[in-house]
Amino acid sequence: MLGLNDSAPAAPAKDDLIREGSDASFMKDVVETSKTVPVIVDFWAPWCGPCKTLGPALEAAVTKAGGKVKMVKIDVDRNQAVAGQLQVQSIPTVYAFWQGQPVDGFQGALPGSEIEAFVNKLVALGGGEEDGGLAEAIEAAQAMLDEGDAVGAAEVFGAILQEDDKNAAAYAGLARAHLAMDQVDQAEAVLNGAPAEIGRTPEIDAAFAQIALARQASNAGPVAELRGRVEADPSDLQARYDLATALQANGETAEAVDELLEIFRRDREWNDGAAKAQLFTIFEALPAKDPIALAGRRRLSSMIFA
Repeated sequence: MLGLNDSAPAAPAKDDLIREGSDASFMKDVVETSKTVPVIVDFWAPWCGPCKTLGPALEAAVTKAGGKVKMVKIDVDRNQAVAGQLQVQSIPTVYAFWQGQPVDGFQGALPGSEIEAFVNKLVALGGGEEDGGLAEAIEAAQAMLDEGDAVGAAEVFGAILQEDDKNAAAYAGLARAHLAMDQVDQAEAVLNGAPAEIGRTPEIDAAFAQIALARQASNAGPVAELRGRVEADPSDLQARYDLATALQANGETAEAVDELLEIFRRDREWNDGAAKAQLFTIFEALPAKDPIALAGRRRLSSMIFA
């Protein structure tokens, strides 16, 4: 907490993050600067319509990155030498430089989510925080995944792993991104490729649990039919277990937990303790502080120790 005489670190001034470049200043503004922080180079012209959309979006993303990426804008009408050397054929064209070399780029305007993914990849490439942490890049990738941009999230998580190949959160995030794209086998391959020393971290375990649930979902039966079987015979524990699987596949996790707890209440040893095992799989797949997981664990504990 800040004291009365303390002050928060000032955000970098826009002029420090984004500047107009030229053929003459290119070595200093881009090549030399990129040896310490990634630099985005935006080749544009005043008459270019798409440039008027892309430029401000790039500037907003660079500003949001808070100094972990910089940007240089080059008007190709006034500066043709560098554009020619980089074989810029049309505008807008964007290059990313790191360690004095171009490492990424694209042509044409992109949607906001892809621009953010592009910038976040550079943040990860540059090491994220000054102390080498990548927490902000991981948070950004997770936000993209939560918003439905699984492809962009996968790109960012992949970039983080290029920087830190023992980052359990990035491995788990990349696996979840593949799951969101219905690529279950690829998700499992990602986790199986994680270094042994992080193979049993909570993040990896949670992702494996999510994969297990995804595989079950592919074989889940129709909820209405299974619910009818349970209502017709409440003691049919296999039907109740199948209903729980179908509910989980349908996104009705709380209801699935209720059915599994009912199985455990009726017969905790049924099918070699399948209900308890499935409950643990669901709890592990959920965030640690998820209300469904917390309530379910409490109810299960009360039954176990009753």
